[in-house]
Amino acid sequence: MRTKKFSFLLIVSLALIIPSYIVHAGVLDFDPSKGYRVQQATLHGKTITYRAYENVPYVENPVLAWENNQSVNYEVMNIYIPVEYFEGKSINSYSSKTAPILFVNGVGGYMPAKPMSINPTDLRNTRNKTMLLALSRGFVVVSPGASGRTLMNQEGKYIGKGPAGIVDLKAAIRYLRYNDSRMPGDANKVIATGVSAGGALTALLGATGNHPDYESYLKAIGAARANDDIYAAAPYCPITNLDNADAAYEWQFNHVHTAEMGGPLNEEEIRISGLLKVLFPTYLNNLKLKNPEDGSLLTLNENGEGSFKDYVKYWLIKAFQEAMDEGNDLSGYTWLTISGKKVAGINFERCVEEYTIRMKKTPAFDNLTASTFENNLFGSETINSRHFTQFSYAHCKLENPQMAEEAVIKMMNPMYYIDDNKATISKYWRIRHGAKDGHTSFAIPVILATKLVNKGVEVDFKLPWDQDHAGFYDGKELLDWGEKISKK
Repeated sequence: MRTKKFSFLLIVSLALIIPSYIVHAGVLDFDPSKGYRVQQATLHGKTITYRAYENVPYVENPVLAWENNQSVNYEVMNIYIPVEYFEGKSINSYSSKTAPILFVNGVGGYMPAKPMSINPTDLRNTRNKTMLLALSRGFVVVSPGASGRTLMNQEGKYIGKGPAGIVDLKAAIRYLRYNDSRMPGDANKVIATGVSAGGALTALLGATGNHPDYESYLKAIGAARANDDIYAAAPYCPITNLDNADAAYEWQFNHVHTAEMGGPLNEEEIRISGLLKVLFPTYLNNLKLKNPEDGSLLTLNENGEGSFKDYVKYWLIKAFQEAMDEGNDLSGYTWLTISGKKVAGINFERCVEEYTIRMKKTPAFDNLTASTFENNLFGSETINSRHFTQFSYAHCKLENPQMAEEAVIKMMNPMYYIDDNKATISKYWRIRHGAKDGHTSFAIPVILATKLVNKGVEVDFKLPWDQDHAGFYDGKELLDWGEKISKK
């Protein structure tokens, strides 16, 4: 009796000591023999046969949304695996143990996102086509669902405000890591990608791997006991660095007084634009970014002029040069200086006024009535929207302004983690932001890419010519890059 009693007490004691998300980890075991459909698609004359495992839960304690009088679980993923990996065969020199995993989120506007399903017949959608092409080239393809800023539970509380979206994506990565021995694909070779807010979350995944800031959130939803760093991050037009994005936007667009969304700026908005513009050089100079070519500091004077601006222009000139080399006629762009077959210079102000276009009024992200998508992202369980910059909080036009917690603001900005030794940063990055994309300043992706290069990370960066706010317009090139780095 005493032995049985001791055993019982020992079990109870262990149950109290070990976190619940470890005790019940078996719930998250992936079983490749169950819950799939075999699908086929034809791409470029090649038949692709794959198993589709859909709506797979990746946490033990999902935070359920209440929609249309029913509970909805966004914390699920779709997994697509070429059948060859279940038959002992290889594709493109990959085996079931070495195949890289393309991790594609569908988040936009920081809204909730269901996992994307591959449509075998839709070759017009560039994201869908890229996922099919990835399967044909031997990748395992995963698409996670994720919480977003508008979700509420049955009790009427908001459940998808920051940092819920990035926590969910981290939990999905942990699921893949935890099940690495059970499913085809190398969970140490996850290549994550997404567009806009999904690009921002991709950048966060790449910069914040295994950081303890997120641990309590991951434990609460029952994430698997595993790492959440990723091999590579490939964000498209990331709407990121939000607490500095307003100042960066006005540095670029201060002279442009009409917004595509909202019309002409009034006198007060023009005044606010000027106040924000002068804040940007201080932020930029404090970063102490270095030009990767010669190690010189990238700086701005109080008027926003300097080597950093020249560096942004360098990337634009490079984009237009590539376009001209490909045979495009750029003679109509009178703000370009073209000498022979070379783009020799660019009038930055005219370029962003006539070509890139100001999309948003000021402040673009944390506005003075706390009514943007991003304000909504930084709400709480009971407050729908809050400020996340001291500037807009101080200038707020609401009677009772609310400010998000510093910890949450930090967890939504990858810039805070790149120099943090507690974070495991992705080895490889591919960042794209279209030269026609006026949804955030060029400065934002240039800062991110340069900071990473200064850290010693390998970065493939471009401001592609004639591209607006979009992604997967170069799916083949994305996968070419993915193959190259996965075989290193």
